[in-house]
Amino acid sequence: MNGYLNESNFMMVEEGFTTRDLLENLLVELCQASDQQAFFVADLGDIVKKHLHFLKALPRVKPYFPVKCNGSEGVIRLLAELGAGFACTSKAEIARVQSIGVPADKIFYSSPCKQVAHIRYAASRGVQLMTFDNEVELSKVARSHPRARRVMLLGIAADSGPSAHPNMTFGTTLKSCRHLLETAKEQAVEVVGISFHLGSCGLEPQAFARSAAAAQLAIEMGTELGYRMHLLDIGGGFPGTEDTRARFEEIAAVINSALDLYFPDGCGVEIIARPGRYYVTSAFTLAASITAMEEVPAEQPGSDGRWDSGTGPPVSLSPPQPSPCSPRRGRRPCPDHPSRSSSLRGPPAHAEDRIADGLELPELCVGDWLIFEDMGAYTIATPSLLGGCPQPQITYAMSRVAWKAVQLFQGKPPQAEDDRESICAPLSCGWEMAETLCVTPVFAPASII
Repeated sequence: MNGYLNESNFMMVEEGFTTRDLLENLLVELCQASDQQAFFVADLGDIVKKHLHFLKALPRVKPYFPVKCNGSEGVIRLLAELGAGFACTSKAEIARVQSIGVPADKIFYSSPCKQVAHIRYAASRGVQLMTFDNEVELSKVARSHPRARRVMLLGIAADSGPSAHPNMTFGTTLKSCRHLLETAKEQAVEVVGISFHLGSCGLEPQAFARSAAAAQLAIEMGTELGYRMHLLDIGGGFPGTEDTRARFEEIAAVINSALDLYFPDGCGVEIIARPGRYYVTSAFTLAASITAMEEVPAEQPGSDGRWDSGTGPPVSLSPPQPSPCSPRRGRRPCPDHPSRSSSLRGPPAHAEDRIADGLELPELCVGDWLIFEDMGAYTIATPSLLGGCPQPQITYAMSRVAWKAVQLFQGKPPQAEDDRESICAPLSCGWEMAETLCVTPVFAPASII
């Protein structure tokens, strides 16, 4: 074992007991204590399952987890224990990862726009691998990072296809690659490879193939100029749930084909990726209570449930629609309970925080709890980003089967014969045995308290 994670870092969920049971127990305890603070339950076993699946589906690709996606300590400790690297975009993220003992050679300073102070901090902490896509970034690194300990990837614009999200993108064009590579040589910056990032909006599997072809041409340019081009970063964009247009298996098949074509095994190019949502989306469940309601006139039907400033984090993405529950009264939503068109809002101090509109929910009351599943990606914010709101507490859980899988992955022999057999059982302790609602909700997954 690497020593990053031990049984004191999470709650062990024994056989016959699921994290759904844990969630229910926590809600009962909070209701008895009249504590309405929001909280997360994180199934670390789900992340173990995703990691093993990633290594099997993409055997040539080494994962570097983007810390900005979820910087919670349990996630970082687990992925460090499993041998993953980390992609950091700031001084704070580098410090966060190194605070648990992750070595500098496992960290990739992946931000395309870096502050000089952060570059100097990375240098002081031994972080060498960075990226650039223009002369300004190149000059900042050349001035601020010691020459003997800096290596860089040239970021190229990914070919995301016509359906990609029309947001601001980073990366230089192939036409500009040679000029930037020549400029890097003039400034004594060692370029070791190419990086591209397609992102998760409008992702098309074939975009990986087009971007890999462009990366091969850029690597050939670098080799001609005398660089030892031995690293390719294919970025992120891997889906975190199964209900996406492009499934992970389909994307993995295209990546493997593209790598075999443009970077065949034995060519001397190491492949890394930055899967973020893929690892953590489905592992986290958020529970938040209703602290205020407002009745809307009949000509504008609906109810407005607002979260108190201490009940949940700001969510920039549209979250899964919630399934309501009320452990305080033991009530469950059923067909007999009439539904109402409802809207959800964030903290009262953030009136613009519109969570969802037009939800068909049972009639709710102040104190009722809403359960949001698939909430692991880009929901764990720092206190400064919460406007003074406290970060919801995270309860980490893992099944004994998943913990044995971690131990076996690290080469620790099982303690008994049945350990080897149990490794074939589901690793996620989350919802395999969970009870389902008596009515199919509008949003999957279906189970609820």
